[in-house]
Amino acid sequence: MKHVNFYAGLFALITLFSCNSDNVVKNEPSANEGQISLPAQAPEYTSVPVEGQYIVVLNENALGNAASRMDVQGFSKTMMQKYEVEITEEQRYFSNRSFQGFTARLDAHQLNKMSSDPMVKYVEQDQMITLAPMQTSEYVATASQTIPYGTTRVGGGKSASPYTAWVIDTGIQMNRPDLNVDASRSKSFVGWFFPNPNDQNGHGTHVAGTIAAKDNDIGTVGVAPGTTVVAVRVLDRNGSGTISQVINGVNYVGNNARIGDVANMSLGGANSTALDDAVKAAASKGIVFAVAAGNEAQNANNVSPARVNAANVYAISAMDQYDRWAYFSNFGSAVDFCAPGVSVTSTWLNSGYNTISGTSMATPHAAGVLLFGSPSTDGVVQNDPDGVPDPIIHI
Repeated sequence: MKHVNFYAGLFALITLFSCNSDNVVKNEPSANEGQISLPAQAPEYTSVPVEGQYIVVLNENALGNAASRMDVQGFSKTMMQKYEVEITEEQRYFSNRSFQGFTARLDAHQLNKMSSDPMVKYVEQDQMITLAPMQTSEYVATASQTIPYGTTRVGGGKSASPYTAWVIDTGIQMNRPDLNVDASRSKSFVGWFFPNPNDQNGHGTHVAGTIAAKDNDIGTVGVAPGTTVVAVRVLDRNGSGTISQVINGVNYVGNNARIGDVANMSLGGANSTALDDAVKAAASKGIVFAVAAGNEAQNANNVSPARVNAANVYAISAMDQYDRWAYFSNFGSAVDFCAPGVSVTSTWLNSGYNTISGTSMATPHAAGVLLFGSPSTDGVVQNDPDGVPDPIIHI
């Protein structure tokens, strides 16, 4: 909702719209204060059902007090055997204490039976989400350091946070000298054999740099420079992944982050109750989620997980360097804050730098702010299409 939910007694994060194609803005915006910022082209986002694949969410009391992955796996396999569902190595299991379930390949008969089981809360068809191809600028081997306008606009660039930023995205370039990546806690849910959290797309590395690129005389400076970042890879080199993969990533953060840590979800898509519920479950533990509002220029209440209305979950819209609304940004009562998301320069693959746009770029600015606790605001965005200007997040 368009409100400020402070951290439910603590503080109240990184996001899930890999945000619908974050395109490069090659032309600098004019200084005309009365215009809405127009990037080179409207970003797009695709989401398609995965035929025959479903997410089975269990009732809260299905396993009693048991909550480990082994508990969920054993219970789920028993259920699948009951309905003669094939058990494969590609099975996914969700073991957050307040969000438990599994994926299954079901035919129509099995779907009907599974949906009617008293231990099942609901069954939802899995979806494949894909970032639209990004227009990218040339890599810039920045020898001298620059502070991006967005870092300055939200009051960042001064110090690291003692908390951790969990980037649920395409991964992070693990060996980047200007990022403090915790490899031991980084994890990939892409692929089944020797999965690697290293970024092969660029999107996640860009997000991580906006949050926490070091103040070290090279490249760019993040909002919380030098803060530890953890790669939670849920999208592949093409920016594609299933909702169930994303839920795996959210559950991983929920089970491993600590109170006050921030998760960035610069991705999302069509409505998914399962994804929404997974985010709520993780956030209920005191982990803060910054989620992208999305790039379809529509009501953010139509997309997940931006539509989630819960403590510690913040949906972020986008603006340009003149505080003007970014025309691609989603809007509405689901949005909590606005942040810079047009022509944002940050870290990229091969230790390069790139300038791109999208609510995916706005969200990590907010994540960086949220790493310091309850945020303040500094003005409101101009020309918000819903008529209720989003407050601009600030440390």
